[in-house]
Amino acid sequence: MTRIAVIDDWQDIARKSADWSALTGRAELTFFQEPFRGPEHVATTLKPFDVIVLMRERTHVPASLIEALPNLRMIGVTGARIWTLDTEAATARGIVISHTGGQRSSAATAELTLGLMLAAVRRIPTGDASIRSGGFQAGVAPGFILEGSTLGIIGLGKIGSKMARYGQALGMKLLAWSPNLTADKAQEAGATLAADKGTLLEQSDVVTLHVVLSERSRGLLGAQELARMKPGAILVNSSRGPLVDEDALIAAVKSGRLVAALDVYGQEPLPADHPLRTLPNTVLTPHLGYGTTEVYEQFYRE
Repeated sequence: MTRIAVIDDWQDIARKSADWSALTGRAELTFFQEPFRGPEHVATTLKPFDVIVLMRERTHVPASLIEALPNLRMIGVTGARIWTLDTEAATARGIVISHTGGQRSSAATAELTLGLMLAAVRRIPTGDASIRSGGFQAGVAPGFILEGSTLGIIGLGKIGSKMARYGQALGMKLLAWSPNLTADKAQEAGATLAADKGTLLEQSDVVTLHVVLSERSRGLLGAQELARMKPGAILVNSSRGPLVDEDALIAAVKSGRLVAALDVYGQEPLPADHPLRTLPNTVLTPHLGYGTTEVYEQFYRE
């Protein structure tokens, strides 16, 4: 009987998101809720399986892992884009790759991004923690008003354009930039095209990232770029962790120059001893961007 592994189900949502009965009579289904401990653990655990259903961008599937899985015949991917799977290596092995749609994932991620921005600006997590620990306002820094401030959007695609509309609703000034963005495209979204990336960073009170991760965009914001941001500015990243030099970001936050509101990280799950976990001036969520009931239902049903 065909063996199917549904992996990366970290929120234990896969079983209840779809009716799996069409498969259970023809195949053996195994669900994995825990992250794998490393490459050897992944290879050993998945070696018996014929089909693997991935949650996008959680477990990495490089060529070395594909070669270590002799029974593998098919990979199902949730969503239409995945940078953690070596598709060329899978194709060379004759492994079929299928993917689902994800039409509502843009709205889910944009709304989470808005929440991160508001939480960071008004220090909501710090205030919540103070209340729960028996305190009140002491130790909770004042925030600033978004109305009239400047929102810098790097990447004005589906999610970035939604953020532009949210910024307009809040009365913010909008700057946008990406390597291929035109003035007309920016104007359509209600934003002004920044002369360059540096200008956007220097003039924005909040910067939010919405570009695709590629070799060209990896490390898009390094130490030099972060140093150009306003003191006290907020960087929101719900796109991809490797877009930002993590060491440089940690240094900027630790010094008190910047506030970071993050949903994505260079390594996920974030290691238990990672310095971000103990830094002040941060708002951290565990990659919840597309993680909504509606999106999971589409992923797993398809």
